[in-house]
Amino acid sequence: MKIGFIGLGNMATAMIGGMLQKEIVKPGDIIGSAKTKATGEKVKAQFGICIADSNAGTAEEADILFLAVKPVFFPEVIEEIRDVVRGETVIVSIAAGRTMEYLEGAFRPGSKLIRCMPNTPALVLEGCTGVCVGKYVTGGELDQVLELLRSFGRASVVPERLMDVVVGVSGSSPAYVFLFIEAMADAAVAEGMPRKQAYEFAAQAVLGSAKMVLETGKHPGELKDMVCSPGGTTIQAVKVLEEKGLRSAVMDAMQACIDKSRNM
Repeated sequence: MKIGFIGLGNMATAMIGGMLQKEIVKPGDIIGSAKTKATGEKVKAQFGICIADSNAGTAEEADILFLAVKPVFFPEVIEEIRDVVRGETVIVSIAAGRTMEYLEGAFRPGSKLIRCMPNTPALVLEGCTGVCVGKYVTGGELDQVLELLRSFGRASVVPERLMDVVVGVSGSSPAYVFLFIEAMADAAVAEGMPRKQAYEFAAQAVLGSAKMVLETGKHPGELKDMVCSPGGTTIQAVKVLEEKGLRSAVMDAMQACIDKSRNM
C-alpha cells in the first residue's frame, strides 16, 4: 500500500512520523510532494520517504492520498491531480472548511473521499482527529485510514454536521490550552518561580489532569471536586475563576471558532 502526501508541512510530517514510529508503514511506502524542492528534500532526509517531482506524480502512485495543503490552495492542487487520481484511491482531506460537498464537486464522480480534522498534538503522537466518511468508501478502506490516523493519537468518526464543532473542541483548542498554561506559569513567575520550571509545572499539571479524564472515566466536575478540599486553597481559586467567567469565556471563544469554520 502506497501512502501519498501532497503538502509536507508540520501536520503532514507529524502524521508521517507517527506512522513510521508505530511501524504501520515503511519509509518506502510513503511518497510526497511539496511546494518547494527544498521542503521535499528536507522531509526526505528526515524520514527517508520518496519524493515525487509533482503533485500529480504523488497522486498517480498513492493508494491513500492525504491532501495536507492549506484550504486556499485546494482549487489549484485539485486541478493538478483530478484527472490522474485512480478510481480506487482513497482521498483524505485534512483542511478546515472544505466540506464533503465541496470535495465531491471538485473530484470526479464516485471518488472515495474522507474528510478529517487532526490537531497539532499529533506532533507528539497525542493528536485527536475527527473523521467524516464519503459514501463510496468501504468499511475496510475506512479501517485502513483510521489505523493510520491512530498512529499519532486518537481518531473518531463523526457526522459531517459536527466537523465544525471538531474544529472548535480539538482542532483549534490546543491554542486555548497553551494560553492557560502560559497564564498559570506567568502567575508562578510573579511569585518567584523560574520561568522554565513554571512552564514545566503548569504543563505537567494539564497533561496529568487530561489523562485523569481519559483514563478514569470520571466526570470532570467529579475530578474537580476531588481536588477542592473544604476550606482549602483550591476552592478559593475556583471561586475566582467562576467570578471572572472562565466557563462562559471558553464557551464563547469556541462558538466564535465554530462560526468561523462554518463560514470559511
